[in-house]
Amino acid sequence: MERSEAIRLYREMCLIRRFEERASDRYQDGKIGGYFHTYIGQEAIAVGIAAILTPEDYVIDSYRDHGHCLALGSDPNLVMAELHGKKRGLCQGKGGSMHLFDKERRFLGGTGIVGAGIPIGTGAAFAIKYRGGSQVCVNFFGDGALNEGAFHESLNLASLWSLPIIFVCENNHYGMSTPVSKSSSLESLVERAAGYGIEREAMNGMDVRAVLSTARRVVDYVRQNSRPYFIEAITYRYLGHGAQDPNRYRTRQEIEEWRLRDPIQGYAAYLLGQKLATESDLETIHAEVNEVVEGSIRFSEESPEPEPDALYEHVYV
Repeated sequence: MERSEAIRLYREMCLIRRFEERASDRYQDGKIGGYFHTYIGQEAIAVGIAAILTPEDYVIDSYRDHGHCLALGSDPNLVMAELHGKKRGLCQGKGGSMHLFDKERRFLGGTGIVGAGIPIGTGAAFAIKYRGGSQVCVNFFGDGALNEGAFHESLNLASLWSLPIIFVCENNHYGMSTPVSKSSSLESLVERAAGYGIEREAMNGMDVRAVLSTARRVVDYVRQNSRPYFIEAITYRYLGHGAQDPNRYRTRQEIEEWRLRDPIQGYAAYLLGQKLATESDLETIHAEVNEVVEGSIRFSEESPEPEPDALYEHVYV
């Protein structure tokens, strides 16, 4: 990578991390309503894959969607305002944390139901092929979604119809509080795709360079062959499933062991070791990112609430 691209990846991961930390603070302070799932620890996956996509490609997500939305280039001001339910939010305050949507960036949104985005993503891939397009659709979901019927139906159709879709399972080892070992008969989740004749592989989701390398090759394969692909991104979330999760089902030792593989700290060490950045460069990035996030909070506080009549808008096409 050129230095500018290497630095950009670091900045993007730091932006997502700081955004999630401060948004979580705002939720705990009662400033953000509804429910809230952070992406802390998984930043390398969204950033690494988004870096390979074109503006014409499509992405659809699960309810842990803030990181992907930011990685695709959505305005942090608009995303934060949306979390606060404000009129100037990305979806005018109607989507909230779990239902972000950015038409301009072809981000088809987050979905609050486990696995619900998988058939929608498959439909988007069908539309691409039906129209003769060259785009791909990337579908993000968690390990808990693999036990939903929609997952199996979608992979079957995607393979049967040779659709240009990349299924990305972000395996953070827990479906809510249930470890994968107690919910899956297969230890390797990537093998779930074998029964549908879909090319597949696991990757290190804690290393943005590994994600970038895999994404570049897989996106090219899907674009060239119009065939689905399944990626199991091995990762870890540091916090609970959601903001109200006391996180008592994991040991402190387990969490600390995974923190040693932190995607941001590990990548910072790489940048310094390769002399792609200095300590001063990284400190500057942290300061810049912090100002962007604090600015998004000020933007949210200054934004008006939606008008009551807005309840009746966008109900019918």
